[in-house]
Amino acid sequence: MASDDEVNILVLVLDVNPVWWGQQAQREPKFTLSTCLDALMVLANAHLVMSRTNKLAVIANLYQESHFLYPSKQWRSGEDISGSTDGKYELLSATNDLFAEEIRKLMERKVSGTQTDTLLAVSLSRALCYIHRVSKDVQAGQEVKSRILVIKASEDSTLQYMNFMNVIFAAQKKNILIDACVLDSDSGLLQQACDITGGLYLRIPQMIALAQYLLWVFLPDADQRSQLLLPPPVHVDYRAACFCHRNLIEIGYVCSVCLSIFCNFSPICTTCETAFKMPLPQVAKTKKKKVKTTN
Repeated sequence: MASDDEVNILVLVLDVNPVWWGQQAQREPKFTLSTCLDALMVLANAHLVMSRTNKLAVIANLYQESHFLYPSKQWRSGEDISGSTDGKYELLSATNDLFAEEIRKLMERKVSGTQTDTLLAVSLSRALCYIHRVSKDVQAGQEVKSRILVIKASEDSTLQYMNFMNVIFAAQKKNILIDACVLDSDSGLLQQACDITGGLYLRIPQMIALAQYLLWVFLPDADQRSQLLLPPPVHVDYRAACFCHRNLIEIGYVCSVCLSIFCNFSPICTTCETAFKMPLPQVAKTKKKKVKTTN
């Protein structure tokens, strides 16, 4: 149980790509977005009741778009939010109602395209901004512990590699942990994010047991995790995406000025337009023959 002398900030980033969730609903066993939201609410409520100083934010991530589910504009504007009448903690009741209302508004939007990948860099950047703003409002003497939990469903997008790595290093500098709960295929970018920031990476073996994994693995903070028997760390895929074709490569060429990565050699960097001098082939020097002189 956290004390009142520390503020524990948890930001949940949920992947709500409608194309992926639509495909998942047609598979067996079915795992719908509504089931995932129920498990996420359990984690959010458990985090809030652990201490009255705990802070929570939930960000829904679409393709090239992110949206705050909580705190929403209604919550931040101070409008009246009806509480629970069955004796339940009013904050939990208001949080659940806001989750359902905001996700309903988000899903009612007309979503075009068939992309099954998701750009997470935008949502992670907003999460860092929220943590920074909350950290500035804490009382003097309070310690701030912050972390970001990404619920990843769809595929990775190599288009976000540069922005994603900038977010990772910004979180590392601010001592912000990035955890990853992956529902489908492994994510190389999130593996790097968790390893660099000291967070946990876990691919869920059974999605139907998502709530149990969230409470067991991701609810404890960094101090409590050292006392628990958690899943072993996974092998981190540290391959980088080239800036020319956005393909993951193991060996490539790096610009010495802007550190851009390319899979093929180019005398001019396409990112910073630096021209490199090409080394000329060495010409073998011919030895002069000594002329013998006769007396």
